[in-house]
Amino acid sequence: MKLFKKISLVAVAAAFILSSAGVGSSVQAAGSVSGKITINGSTALLPLSLQAAKEFQRLNPKVKIAASGKGSVTGPQAVNKGIAQIGACDWDASTDVPGFKAFAGQVANKVAVIPFATVVNKNVGVDNLTTDQLKGIYSGKITNWKEVGGSDADIVVITRAFGSGTRVNYQAKALGGGDIVKKAKNYKEVGSSGDMKTAVSTTPNAIGYIDLVYVSGGDMKAVKHNGVAATVDNVIKGTYKIWSYGYYMTKGQPTGATKAFIDYVQSKKFQEGSLKKLKFIPISAMK
Repeated sequence: MKLFKKISLVAVAAAFILSSAGVGSSVQAAGSVSGKITINGSTALLPLSLQAAKEFQRLNPKVKIAASGKGSVTGPQAVNKGIAQIGACDWDASTDVPGFKAFAGQVANKVAVIPFATVVNKNVGVDNLTTDQLKGIYSGKITNWKEVGGSDADIVVITRAFGSGTRVNYQAKALGGGDIVKKAKNYKEVGSSGDMKTAVSTTPNAIGYIDLVYVSGGDMKAVKHNGVAATVDNVIKGTYKIWSYGYYMTKGQPTGATKAFIDYVQSKKFQEGSLKKLKFIPISAMK
């Protein structure tokens, strides 16, 4: 009987130690992380960054995160200047892409899959556009909706400013590398995804492009590309081609609070939870 009591006490003590160790590691992961993180760059990734920051700060009250967006290229630029720990970018800025040289010494941390969509004002009676038609519209060769099956009305072309990751990807994948030419008439350039949504929603006969997370409300609609709808399922199936990975650029490998935050964004909990609710796609979903 005494032996049984001894064994029982040892078992209870061992269980307590294991339990305490589990709690300790959890508290260390959540409570002992401290510091300040500034995120600059992509407005396409901004909704994700803001939501992740909110959740991460709730778990780690000693961490302060400030996130803002002015276009992808400003992300790695801010990291280079030491203004930001994370540069949100819609392309891997550690490599050359058309129009931009690689940012030497930066590491690309993949955090999401971003679907992009061609969008038009609600009054536009067109629901599908081909690559050739889009190339014609954005090069200025097609200027009236009747030329692509719509009503007799001038097309108002809205595009993102140079340095936008959405523009880089849209130009490469929706326009097949075609040019975006500025026109004096019926042409407008905007600085962010939010500005694009407002411009297309409030401008009759307008066309633009934006990431899927911003496509909501009745004043703007996404149109099909080459007959394929801009949906998460179609991106995953490989039938819809206008998408890119989103990256958090860091100066060298991330450390401290920055690493902990990126790990959280890459975690299954966030990828399968809030990230999917925002209409981004988990990085694990792409083959």
